[in-house]
Parts: sequence; C-alpha cells; structure tokens
Amino acid sequence: MNKDALVLVIDDERNHADGIAESLEKLDARTLAVYTGRDALEILRSERVDVVITDLKLDADIDGLTILEEAKRYNPDIEVILITAYASIDTCKEAIRRGAYDYLVKPIDITQLRTLAEQACRKVSAVYSRRHHKGKSSPESFEFTGVRGENPEIQSVFEVLRRVSPTNIPVLIEGESGTGKELLARAIHNNSLRSDKPFRPINCAGLTETLLESELFGHVRGAFTGAAGDRKGLFEIADKGTLFLDEIGDMPLNMQAKLLRVIEDGVVVPVGSVKSIVVDVRIISATNHDLINLIEEKKFRQDLYFRIKGVSVILPALRDRAEDIPAFIDYFLKEAVAETGSQVKGITLSAVSVLANYPWPGNIRQLRNCVRTMVVMCDRDRLDIQDIPLEIHQPLQLTGSRSAAGPAGVSLNELEKHAIIETLAKTGNNRQIAAKILGIGERTLYRKIKEYKL
Repeated sequence: MNKDALVLVIDDERNHADGIAESLEKLDARTLAVYTGRDALEILRSERVDVVITDLKLDADIDGLTILEEAKRYNPDIEVILITAYASIDTCKEAIRRGAYDYLVKPIDITQLRTLAEQACRKVSAVYSRRHHKGKSSPESFEFTGVRGENPEIQSVFEVLRRVSPTNIPVLIEGESGTGKELLARAIHNNSLRSDKPFRPINCAGLTETLLESELFGHVRGAFTGAAGDRKGLFEIADKGTLFLDEIGDMPLNMQAKLLRVIEDGVVVPVGSVKSIVVDVRIISATNHDLINLIEEKKFRQDLYFRIKGVSVILPALRDRAEDIPAFIDYFLKEAVAETGSQVKGITLSAVSVLANYPWPGNIRQLRNCVRTMVVMCDRDRLDIQDIPLEIHQPLQLTGSRSAAGPAGVSLNELEKHAIIETLAKTGNNRQIAAKILGIGERTLYRKIKEYKL
C-alpha cells in the first residue's frame, strides 16, 4: 500500500474504528480514525484523503451515503468503502451506482478489508499518476474493446461499469443472444484490478450437470467413467481472476445449489475428492432469460440470483441502437481484414445504408459474421451491396417496386434514396441521428436530401 496514502476510518463505535485503523497501519498506510460524521466532513474539507472506510449508520443527520456524496464532491478521485449490516445491503448496492468502491457486511473480515483498502489506494494512486504525467491517459480513458456505441442506453451501461469494474462486486449482464455480453464481461475484467489474472468463460447451456460440475470444480482420477487423471476446474484456474458464467439461467437446479455454496464459502471440492481448495474469483454472469420469471417458475434459485446480481445491466438489442451500426461495421471490417489478409479497404455508403436498416435478429454476432463473410467473398477493394448476403438485403423493398424479392435491378441511387427516407422516418426526421445511422456526416446528409428533393 502507498505509504503516502491517507485512509479515513469513520465509525461511531470507537473501538471498532480504532481496530480497523490499527489493522491498516500494519500495511504501511497512513490512517486516521474519527467517530462522528461531522468530524469526518471536517477532515475531508481540510486534507487530501485517498480512501474512506465508513459505517453506513453514523449520526442522525449524517450517514455513510452523505459521507460518500460529500467525499466525491471534495475529491472526485476518492474511493469510499461502506460497512453495513445485512439489512442495508440494498442501500450499499445503490451506493455502488453512485460511485462507492465496494461494501463489506458485518462482521468484518479484516483480511478482506485490507485487500479492498489496498486495491482502492492503488487505484487512486494510478489516477494521480496518470493525471500528473504527460502523455498518459486520463482517468476517463476506460476501454471496452469491441464494445462500442453512441446510443444513450449503451452509454448509461458503460457509465455503471466504469464505476463497478475496479471493484469485486458481482455483475449480471442481461440481454438477447448476440448482444455482446461476453465482450462486455472481458472489458470489465480488463479494466479491473484483476486484469493481470485469468479470465475464464464457460457457457452453462447444453452441459449436463456432471460435466458442468467437473468443468467448474474439477475432478480427481476415477471420479467417474472417463476421468483418467486429475483435472483442475475453472474456479481453481481462474483464482484471483474472473469467471464468466454465460447463460447462467440454463444451469440445472442442483448445480445452482452447488455454485451458491462455492460463491458463499470461497471453497471448491473437486468431484470425487474430499480436499477443499480456497479460491478468490470474481463472478460475472450473463443470461438471455428473465431470471425473475424463472424464479417464479421454480427454475432458478432466488438466493443465487441475489448473490450474482451485485450490479445488473441490460444490453439493448442492435435494432434499438441503429446509430451504432456504422461504427460496428468499421470495427468488424478492420478485424476481418486483419484475420484474412484481405485487400478490402472500405465499404460504400449504399452498403452501409442497407446494413443499417436491417433489424439484425441475431444482433452484434450476426452483424460480425455478415461483415466477415462479405470481406472473405469480396474480390474488390471496397465492399458494396452485391457483397451483402441475400438473406440480409432481400427483405428491403422499395415503394412502387414491382419485385417482392428485394432490390435486384434497382439503381444504387434509388437504394440510397430509400435508405435515407426510411432512416429519417425511423428517427422522426432527426437529421443528426439519421446521419449517424447512415454512417455519413450531417453535411453529406443535407446534400443528399437536397439532391433527392426529400
């Protein structure tokens, strides 16, 4: 822990506050314990505090949430760890959304508290370092590799995850298949303090209970037919890192009970063994189901749901964020060119218009596969409409067109004109958003509108 870091401990129980401060001093941190919210606010006003550890319940008019709000007002880079009773966990989860670093439930595990405090100090130190060294990125330079977008809904998801990623709180990602849930999970891991440790994904759908148990917890030789040797499970492999449980809503009920026990105890027992293995793994889960409905149908455990749902986000379908499609096309095109060695250098506006107005039932995954196929099959330096798979552009029909089969035999100008008309209608004639969806500048859109007399 940084010896220059100042950790402020706040608790109205003097012995408790002093005990926490003393335990942190053993890690070389400078610590200061106060016993009222008012004293804490005075310290926050007068000194540069790096990390605050505060009980949720303090004075009658000043609680942990007030401390969080005031601390962030005086110093936006400060990190706040809340301590709470079980009944207040929902409040602490809301505090995470407001910018708290993490929370701990009484009785406090001192080792866990030390780890959290050290991680929080390290994060604050890194922010100061980036800010005061020329050429370094700013604290806001948070990257979601492969997950992009200007859509307001996806931006609100990013904002939540910018706050949550550096913590150990579990994350539940909901959304339709193909919306990029695993990409988002990897981005959370890559922006966490566990980024130098393993990220291990597993798809819980379609695996038998025995196979899933073996994959997660490991097994010893002879545990079942075919177990020719010992094998580590993903919990052990991902120790100190992140485990991504994709399609967790499809996990068998018996396995849900076993998973809950491991999450609660931090201990796994390989199949066929009696030896316990202590693990430290952050859980990120994803599902395309409505877990609340599954709970009501007795197909998903409510206690497991509350364990994995530290913070939950919903990824919107691609059809609801059409303004992001041109950026995805550009990203996937460059990715496919790098993978295949293709000579393709770009894509025409007409092709982008067709792709941007398709509903994409398979979401981002379908778009990615489509662009990759186009790049592989194209023998020119630019992708065009004729490179789009037939099932993608066939549904596009033009007003007055005699053909129900789609745009065959229609000029590119007519296609472009139709795409502009349809996009303007979709956006309520908002030209700024329409230009983004079409992947062109606003000036270009204005020129096209004038040219086509729209």
